[in-house]
Amino acid sequence: MTPPPRTATLFHDVRPFGGPARDLVAVDGVLVDGVPEGAVVERVEGGGRLALPTLVDAHIHPDKTSWGEPWHSRRPAHGIAEYVAGDVELARALPTPVAERALRLMSHAAAQGTRAMRAHADVAPAYGLSGIEGVAEAARKLAGIVDVELVAFPQHGVVRTPGVAELLAEAAASGLVTHIGGIDPAGFDADGGDGDQLGTVFGLAGKHGLGLDIHLHDRGEQGLAPLRDIAARTRALGLQGRVSVAHAFAVAGLSGAELDETADLLAEAGVALTTVALSATTVLPFRRLAERGVTVGLGSDGVRDSWSPFGNADMLHRAWLAAWALDARLDEELEGCFRLAADGGADLLGLARADLRPGSPADFMLVDGECLPQAVVDLPRRDLVVRAGRVVARDGRLV
Repeated sequence: MTPPPRTATLFHDVRPFGGPARDLVAVDGVLVDGVPEGAVVERVEGGGRLALPTLVDAHIHPDKTSWGEPWHSRRPAHGIAEYVAGDVELARALPTPVAERALRLMSHAAAQGTRAMRAHADVAPAYGLSGIEGVAEAARKLAGIVDVELVAFPQHGVVRTPGVAELLAEAAASGLVTHIGGIDPAGFDADGGDGDQLGTVFGLAGKHGLGLDIHLHDRGEQGLAPLRDIAARTRALGLQGRVSVAHAFAVAGLSGAELDETADLLAEAGVALTTVALSATTVLPFRRLAERGVTVGLGSDGVRDSWSPFGNADMLHRAWLAAWALDARLDEELEGCFRLAADGGADLLGLARADLRPGSPADFMLVDGECLPQAVVDLPRRDLVVRAGRVVARDGRLV
């Protein structure tokens, strides 16, 4: 029996990274040099638009979002404990289940050009595993459109909140998560007793073959000491390449030889970092870190949750925010912020870079624009979003 002919999708008249107009050809989800002989061709007109890689959100909290919900007025909060209390209040006040809210937000992100994300969902007695289950349900519905890694995140603390360690163990055994999280073991989650948050989460990761993603907000030595501990445990347990630290505000405060020494420690241990461009003082020095061999990704963090009314899950806008916070002015600086969201995020999630070359994933977006730096500044509408060679969104909406 003769096999059916292969199908090739030809995207006509596009300008990769602002270069000369040409065609991009996708076969079986991968870009190829040209249309294979005998292939059935599906033609998509690019209209001379700028072609850019789709992006990776390396840190987002879909379970917390009130995106698309009635406006929520926030009250003052000072410190993580008060923000955590606000999370619980908001979760109880929202009329829409986690799965529906998460799907709404994650669909929006995909339509803006996000091809993959690492999603954190709170695990605590206040919620049980409802956050994990809701985000996992949303991820299933978006299979083939956006890849999702799911972190069981102990926002309430492992040591300070009874029952969290047991829920983390349940999440780890559920088959729903890819990572176990952690949070500020020297500050917020230190009770002065015999609790060992890092021992608990590293133990669960090792037992179930999961990765680790640990939030470190603490600055100065209170943040650096756990970072060194994480690096040492990662090396000792052979988890290189499977551990990352989010925020790492203590690293953002380093410079010179101290920054280089810390970067070398992380690179040797295979510990990655994520940043979310909250402010000029918290954005990680990602270019210097990358030069020393540290993988750094960019993320949205919370999107319109109890912590902040801001956020939109648009990773091109997040690259804009990073550029704004860093006072980027040169083309290479603007491009560096885009690459942080594209290549840095892909490296962090273990994905092939979508560099628009033959052999790379056929994951890209078409926008009106002259060049990549201009796109970072102007934030054009995503006219077309392509995932694995298939058009998944037009004009900012999934199709």
